[in-house]
Amino acid sequence: MGIATEIAENWHAALAALAWEVEAGADETIQDIPVNRYELAAEAPKPLAEKAASPPVAAGPIQADPVAAARSAAAHAQSLDTLREAITGFDLCDLKKGARNTVFADGNPKARVLILGEAPGAEEDREGRPFVGRAGQLLDRMFAAIGLSRTSPDSESAFYITNVMPWRPPGNRDPEPAEIAMMMPFVERHIALVDPQVIIAVGNTPLFALTGHKGILRARGKWAQALGKPMLPMTHPAYLLRNPAAKREAWADLLSLQARLR
Repeated sequence: MGIATEIAENWHAALAALAWEVEAGADETIQDIPVNRYELAAEAPKPLAEKAASPPVAAGPIQADPVAAARSAAAHAQSLDTLREAITGFDLCDLKKGARNTVFADGNPKARVLILGEAPGAEEDREGRPFVGRAGQLLDRMFAAIGLSRTSPDSESAFYITNVMPWRPPGNRDPEPAEIAMMMPFVERHIALVDPQVIIAVGNTPLFALTGHKGILRARGKWAQALGKPMLPMTHPAYLLRNPAAKREAWADLLSLQARLR
């Protein structure tokens, strides 16, 4: 038998042996040196079939913190004019949407007395000035009785008047605590710019805004401190219109203010 025939027979024998091992389940060859499987890197997982790309979900609008926004806007106001602009441009209070006007203030900004009211009524909303309705007319007569007027050019005999809320609540309802909280940075800045000698808190809303407490009928006539200033709570003129007997107490409060200014 020649060399060629021997090689052919050996090749077929090897092929037949290999075929038999494959049928028996062999899936790899045996090498001369054993392989330590623990030293081999783990096989990377085969990638799964790519899923259809989902459309990106649009993020909702970021909700601004109204109190923080008001605080920032108020802090940048360096004058009453820029403060008015900041309040007029503040769009995070829903009361603004239903109001005709932004009611800022009235009177002499150099006055010793700052009167802080609650919120505009229907007539105030129409005219854009605080306390111009029946309650406002009574308030003017009350303070005129002790020699004070919003129209006086003399700071000694004038008063300045503004509200906690610059927009009218629907149906003249009381402002909600959240509404008061978002406007307080403007109120604080307003008082700081005017720098009055005393503050008169007229009604429950300004009392709550300045002190965190309600109960104007218990608090009226008792001097306290608010924002570093002497503060006198008084009943709202609208209450006096409904309860004329309470005017005697209001007169006592006015005399207390007059004595304080002297």
